[in-house]
Amino acid sequence: MTPQIPKLVVGLGNPGFEYTGTRHNVGFRVLDLYAREYRLRFRRSPYEGHAVQQPGGPWLLKPLTFMNLSGRSVRAAL
Repeated sequence: MTPQIPKLVVGLGNPGFEYTGTRHNVGFRVLDLYAREYRLRFRRSPYEGHAVQQPGGPWLLKPLTFMNLSGRSVRAAL
């Protein structure tokens, strides 16, 4: 059986400078590290967040809604 590549990877976090570097933004940080490794650049997306797609890989999404509202961004991306 061939492993499936995920279509969307979401890194949860909270918008705002006050959350930078806190545990609330660990999801953003993980995607930032992944993007840096593969030389990807996040751009503003129509999905209430920043997104990028790795060629042949999944979309990476960082919702810019507060964590409690991140479902709106994810729903729009799907």
